[in-house]
Amino acid sequence: MASKKTSYGFDRIINIILAIIPITNIILGVVNRAKKANWLGVILNIVLFFIFYWVDLITIILYDDLRLLAD
Repeated sequence: MASKKTSYGFDRIINIILAIIPITNIILGVVNRAKKANWLGVILNIVLFFIFYWVDLITIILYDDLRLLAD
């Protein structure tokens, strides 16, 4: 069975591990938002990284996808 790649582009368990580590969460969150040309999300992720860290972590665990300012 082929595994589904979501959010950061990895399998679910790898996404959760990367979301738990703060520096990778911030970097990959910025890259993911920039890849989707969401510049407001990029700026807010850099400025309010402590809030985005927790929101991204929760949404990765629950939905395996970035939900807040990612689309």
